[in-house]
Amino acid sequence: MMFGIPIWVFFCIIFIFISGYMAFRAFRAEHKMEQHYIEREGQVYLKRMEEEKEKREKQRATLNS
Repeated sequence: MMFGIPIWVFFCIIFIFISGYMAFRAFRAEHKMEQHYIEREGQVYLKRMEEEKEKREKQRATLNS
């Protein structure tokens, strides 16, 4: 007993802090993964838009010729 408090109480407090740290780490990793996914999907979307723009320009060029 330390300060009149049983040792198991200290262990519980330590485990609470460890659990909070692990939850924070998991949240950060998940956020990073989501950002990576969002960026990848954004690149796919932009590429599709570029291809559509080129397709329209080619159609206009053939119509104007």
